[in-house]
Amino acid sequence: MITADFAILPVGTDGTELKKFVTAAVQVIKDSNLNYQLTGMGTQIEANSYEELYPVLAKAQEAVFETGIGRVYSVIKIDDRRDLENRTLDAKVDTVNKLLE
Repeated sequence: MITADFAILPVGTDGTELKKFVTAAVQVIKDSNLNYQLTGMGTQIEANSYEELYPVLAKAQEAVFETGIGRVYSVIKIDDRRDLENRTLDAKVDTVNKLLE
């Protein structure tokens, strides 16, 4: 299981509101049918392989360009864990929450 934290930052917007750009990117991720979690600072995505993940990230970035913005800065953090099965986003959070109890 590969998990990624992805944030797209449009450069050169007319203001500080980014919802139009975020919505364009997240719609692509949603349409991909990959499991994802939208957070206040980015979007977390689960994929079975890089071949499944990277095209979705590329399409999400392209969707932001299609809004008319001329420059996009993206930040991608990837956790590729192969020593355990099914280390989903929820499983990672559950592990820490159990230790907090």
